[in-house]
Amino acid sequence: MQDQVGNPGTARATVDAVRATPRADVLIIGAGINGIATFRDLALQGVNVTLIERNDFCSGASAASSHMIHGGIRYLENGEFRLVQESVQERNSLIKIAPHYVKPLPTTVPIFSTFSGMVSAPMRFLTHKQGKPKERGAALIKMGLIMYDSFSRDGGSVPRHRFLGKKKTLAELPQLNPGLKYTATYFDASMHDPERLALDVMHDGLAAGPHARVANYVEAVGSTESGAITLRDRVTGEEFDFTADVVVNTSGPWTDLTNGAFGTPTTYMGGTKGSHIVLENDELLAATGGREIFFEHNDGRIVLIYPLKGKVMVGTTDINADPREAAVCTEEEVDYFFDLVKHVFPKISVDRSQIIYRFSGIRPLPGHGDTQPGFVSRDYRIVETAVGKTPLLSLVGGKWTTFRALAEHLAGDVLKVLGRERTVSTAGMAIGGGKDYPRDDAARARWVSANRGLVTDKRADALLERYGTRAAALIAQLPADEHVLASAPDYSVEELAILATEERVVTLLDVLQRRTSLAFTGRSSHAVLVDVAEAIAPALGWDTEATEREVARAAEYLSWAHGITDSRAGGKKSVSA
Repeated sequence: MQDQVGNPGTARATVDAVRATPRADVLIIGAGINGIATFRDLALQGVNVTLIERNDFCSGASAASSHMIHGGIRYLENGEFRLVQESVQERNSLIKIAPHYVKPLPTTVPIFSTFSGMVSAPMRFLTHKQGKPKERGAALIKMGLIMYDSFSRDGGSVPRHRFLGKKKTLAELPQLNPGLKYTATYFDASMHDPERLALDVMHDGLAAGPHARVANYVEAVGSTESGAITLRDRVTGEEFDFTADVVVNTSGPWTDLTNGAFGTPTTYMGGTKGSHIVLENDELLAATGGREIFFEHNDGRIVLIYPLKGKVMVGTTDINADPREAAVCTEEEVDYFFDLVKHVFPKISVDRSQIIYRFSGIRPLPGHGDTQPGFVSRDYRIVETAVGKTPLLSLVGGKWTTFRALAEHLAGDVLKVLGRERTVSTAGMAIGGGKDYPRDDAARARWVSANRGLVTDKRADALLERYGTRAAALIAQLPADEHVLASAPDYSVEELAILATEERVVTLLDVLQRRTSLAFTGRSSHAVLVDVAEAIAPALGWDTEATEREVARAAEYLSWAHGITDSRAGGKKSVSA
């Protein structure tokens, strides 16, 4: 089953504008975070650039992340020192330039031995063949963390790591497995709203001027002999040709499929599936102590238990996957997650009735032959070919943490092809609502007082938390007597209508999954679907029939892709997908 396309709304004016002027210096295909960031970078250089996405923005691989901005400590074992250094430095930067969505995250590793892995780890480094899994012991982890800390040059974004023995560990985290010998705690960063962060990056690009255009639900389906790209509007089904001096393929796991549609078949990609579940379990949430628990399971996979938005996310798997097939979280993966929770927190019970959301996606990894998925490089490369006479740059690999640096690299390559010079650097440039974001309680109170408009201080503060300083523009449009949703009272009809109008919403799922975190946090009952659909219907021109159709489509998709059946009228939360 595919994410279905809803009815045209105000967002389609963007597509009409692209169809009316089907020409740009650069056409970027694929609006995951790397495509969006490249769009922003080029737009800031004054390049005439158009970004298209066959579904909604940030709805593919970028929407299936572990919600982390991290340096990738385990990449050290792969010898990917350049990637780790870049990742740590970008992590530190994002904490500063996107503080509304990226925040330091204490991460604790339970350790059950002292010297385990001292021989096998160098062999993995040399051969990338894991063989029989062998747990990493305290000595090996200590060496890795010393090296990891050394990559953090600014010395202030996050604290250094620390080690604790069993007694002090269990005093801090009493529910942990008492069989452990040590814990190591270090800091990476959380990214609690990845889709909204991506939208902020995109809005920054659009703010550069009319030379920057985006369109969702527009698919690249072919090419002409001259190198024009044939686009299809997935709402209306209409096709038209679009010409550009450079085409950039940032389709992620689907890069080869996109190139194949152009008649230029490639075999760059070899992605793996990663799944997660989100649990409503207060005991498990309290047991984490506000930390991510990050460790190696007995099969050698790196897994995590992560407190997020008052819930607990558990992940992830690393399974070879075919991008032509939809990725869903299976019952076998759920069993695997429950086993690993029991390994770390043996006294805490988890079961399927606590699952409020499950999701899965395919990582945009390069082809890797017989190399085990966990050892496939998370680095990226850019390959230049052509569609007809038009240069084609394909991105292979990439991850959330390094999106800004990757985009700078990819945009730099595009500028070289165009024969243009870089005029603006994105290094250190605030992203969206991170600009002038208040850093302490006093500054926050001043911001609320200055920007509260007609709403209460409490409401203004909540919107600041949700949107960063971009909330000011939204608050200015809100009345004092907002109509809150009965099923989700932290949202109002007016707020959702503004999102639908200004953020290129096409379907109900766009709002439930990407403009808000309603679905992720388990608030996708039938009542929520109806309330949200009715709130955005006027802005999108939906009549009663269209609104009902969107509710039915969303309910069907949430059941199939995310194991949620209480979004159907009279339904109950499913215990299996």
